[in-house]
Amino acid sequence: MTTDDSKEPEPSGTGPSVSVFFPCFNEQDNIRALVEKTLKTLEPLNTDFEIVIVNDGSSDRTREVADALADTYEPVRVIHHDTNLGYGAALQSGFRGANKDLIFYTDGDGQFDIAELPPLLDLIRDCDIVSCYRLNRQDPLIRKINGWCWTRLVCLVFGLRLRDIDCAFKLYKREVFEGMPLCSTGALIDTEVMARATRKGCRIVQRGVHHYPRTAGMQTGANLRVVLRAFVELFHLRKRILKGD
Repeated sequence: MTTDDSKEPEPSGTGPSVSVFFPCFNEQDNIRALVEKTLKTLEPLNTDFEIVIVNDGSSDRTREVADALADTYEPVRVIHHDTNLGYGAALQSGFRGANKDLIFYTDGDGQFDIAELPPLLDLIRDCDIVSCYRLNRQDPLIRKINGWCWTRLVCLVFGLRLRDIDCAFKLYKREVFEGMPLCSTGALIDTEVMARATRKGCRIVQRGVHHYPRTAGMQTGANLRVVLRAFVELFHLRKRILKGD
């Protein structure tokens, strides 16, 4: 069941514990500011939290910056992939490595405002997943068109009712992942999680969040190889889910 919530709930005081993780590939210039802003956002909430950086085999100084952050701030820890395994593999590591009641992720590129996370903690009291959508997507036109078409396609294939399947601003109850097999190591990962969660009967609430231009680093999601791989995986995934795998 999917609904769209545009109300402005008040942020929680005490509440369930939260794992916040950031998949990163070559984000040396973004990850420090993101982690430090996350600390400033979460510390006043008086809730138990951790911050996990998933370094997906970065070739820049992301490893060194992430390790320095973990050494400096107690709630921060790092998961390293020795080689680049793909976006889906990075998310899988984050989902598996999270230790708290709730699991939130956003990309390490800083294109979302982590200050928009606290209101989601109230929304998830009455659902299993808060899946956000970009209100003002700050990407080139062709990327916006591709994203819209991709969302329509996967919703048609899996019977979903989502506005922005790949928006990297989502909050889950950890029970969503209990007994859930995940096979996607590339860009299909969000689709796989949502398709499997829907089949489990999870309730999904949607909420709009703001999107900002990337200020450092390079995007990889529009890479032709990444896109083609996602299309191939899409139909393999459909067969697996229909078979119950």
